[in-house]
Amino acid sequence: MNELAYKLHVDTVIETIERARLKVSGHHIVKIVAVSKYSDTDAIKALYHIGQRAFGENKVQDLKAKSTALEALPLEWHFIGNLQKNKINQLLQIDPTLFQGLDSLELAHALQQRLSDQESSLEALLQINSAAEASKHGVSCDEAVDVYHRISQECPNITLRGVMSIGAHSNDRRTVQRSFEATHRIYETLRADICSMGMSNDYELAIECGSNMVRLGSVLFPK
Repeated sequence: MNELAYKLHVDTVIETIERARLKVSGHHIVKIVAVSKYSDTDAIKALYHIGQRAFGENKVQDLKAKSTALEALPLEWHFIGNLQKNKINQLLQIDPTLFQGLDSLELAHALQQRLSDQESSLEALLQINSAAEASKHGVSCDEAVDVYHRISQECPNITLRGVMSIGAHSNDRRTVQRSFEATHRIYETLRADICSMGMSNDYELAIECGSNMVRLGSVLFPK
């Protein structure tokens, strides 16, 4: 795909986001995080050159490699994967803009200990398993508000900016919609800043359900 064709392709994605956004409100703003986990630095540069600034990785080692290789560019890096405790120090050395995957109070306490020792801070989103699927990480909807407040109180070096979730793994649109709506209700209860929902296969529905941050991979990096 040449540069012009690629820009036109990305424009169609943005137009889809715009249509979904306007169904919510003319004032509803949606941020795009380009998930580059299957893409190389050249692909990231190509997307940067047509205006994209926020990128996400789901492996600490890939986040480190790509952010280092592209450190000359003013990029915003998000870590969106499951964080193992033995990778905490590596992640904190990278100092991502946002950690989208704080999936338990236990992990928050482990992060807080390292952050306190290093006299540093981290912005994060609480991951909610609103689909109630065993294959997904995150706190349950029932405990999400309590866990969010406990992290805010017990982990002063972590700034919670909001919530994130992955839509239900289902071909039934209504099932996916319910999972997004559950996360959005919690977001509203918390009066948080960020509600990160929606990936390449369901971002339009997620935005219609109130998402203000989408994590797009394959749709922005076509092969």
